[in-house]
Amino acid sequence: MAVQDILSWTLFEQVTVSDNISQYLVDGEEAYSAFKTFRDTAVFTNKRIIIRDMQGITGKKIETYSIPYNIILMWSTENAGKLLDLNGEITLWTRAGHFKIKIGRNLDIMPFEKLLSNALL
Repeated sequence: MAVQDILSWTLFEQVTVSDNISQYLVDGEEAYSAFKTFRDTAVFTNKRIIIRDMQGITGKKIETYSIPYNIILMWSTENAGKLLDLNGEITLWTRAGHFKIKIGRNLDIMPFEKLLSNALL
């Protein structure tokens, strides 16, 4: 059986962590950084990655994904190339499946590498 992506997101730019993310956080959890996707926001905390997926025309329906660091078995990072690659890429292998987070060309992939290393090692 081939490994397939369960979900994939592209992070375009770093944004300020929204105050309303606090309703998702548990005791002792801190939001480190937030990133804008097409219509969504991804927040990296000290315990997990939270991705809010706005759905529908109005965006009033929101699906929230939580990827706890403790289910990540391994990861890989790939930086954007010079000519043809537009995005860097983080691939997460978890007990739940395979996730891809694409990193926009204007973002440095190394802070993601460091964050994952600190959370998982």
